[in-house]
Amino acid sequence: MNFGCLIERFYLELTRAGVGGINSVAEQYLAADVKWCVAHPVNDLSGRAQVIEQFLKPLLNALPDLERNPIIALSDRHECSTSEENVTENDEGKYWVDGTGYFVGTFANCLFDIPATKRSLYLRYTEMVRIENGKIKECYLIPDFIDAMNQAGVNPLRDSLGHAGQILPPATQDGLRRCMNSAPESNKSRQLVLDMLDCLGRYDGKDLKSMDLENYWHSNFMWYGPGGIGTTRGIDGFRAHHQGPFVHSFPDRSVDTKINFIANDNYAATGGWPHMSGTHSVGGWLGLPPSGKELSLRVMDIWRREDDLLKENWVAIDIIDMLMQMGLDVFAQMRELNE
Repeated sequence: MNFGCLIERFYLELTRAGVGGINSVAEQYLAADVKWCVAHPVNDLSGRAQVIEQFLKPLLNALPDLERNPIIALSDRHECSTSEENVTENDEGKYWVDGTGYFVGTFANCLFDIPATKRSLYLRYTEMVRIENGKIKECYLIPDFIDAMNQAGVNPLRDSLGHAGQILPPATQDGLRRCMNSAPESNKSRQLVLDMLDCLGRYDGKDLKSMDLENYWHSNFMWYGPGGIGTTRGIDGFRAHHQGPFVHSFPDRSVDTKINFIANDNYAATGGWPHMSGTHSVGGWLGLPPSGKELSLRVMDIWRREDDLLKENWVAIDIIDMLMQMGLDVFAQMRELNE
């Protein structure tokens, strides 16, 4: 079962209705007081009107033939025998759906000042969505705007250290059939992620090997990072292309809050808004000098466990918001470079 069916229907109806029909679709699928938080430059929205004007219309105007292609959707709703396709406005269920995939469409018009290419755009998204009474009550969404800039050839940042480009679905091709049908396996995934996060907090400030990653990560694990960082493979690649530059630049980093923590069999997901904090006290991350500022990080993670180790990790970070806190406006730089 794909627990994201209601969300998929929402975006399908948006495309069918077009910009002129957004209001009626939003009324059908969004709670009147919906909370909708999107990566910078959209940020935190409240109520249908703000969501329509500040996110849905710009998205559909930029990609008028919008199609949403999820690759993972998992939920803390356990009733696997209940088809979400039959969920109605009278459904009293309250549950979260975490997922990732791509918005796909012809990049016909500018998207938040990212210039249109008139070619296909693959806009990666990662999200946490709360459904209540058959409607979307909360949504936390990180579209990868840096990767969209890369596709448009206007990214003002340095090239990613890792592989830049489309991320892959799970190697097992089962990312859309997630439900908790084995409590022991779900608990195993949850505990492995918690232990791994504790491991990441044991960095001694000197040697990356002070974090015994091999006890938690498969030797050939895939880490699918956001634009600006890229995809890494294996522990050595992870350390060289992401972990090393990050922990050196944010030595006092900590995980602060989480919106949810979902474990479904061999998958797990969590995230926060913000989810982490840390002082940017050392240079090197993204090739930037230290700002000396304490930053809050909007982060989402999805993991796939294989036997006793984590094999794949899909990661979303609102990097542009972090850079704004450092005093660097990526969108302003992009516009200046292309005037």
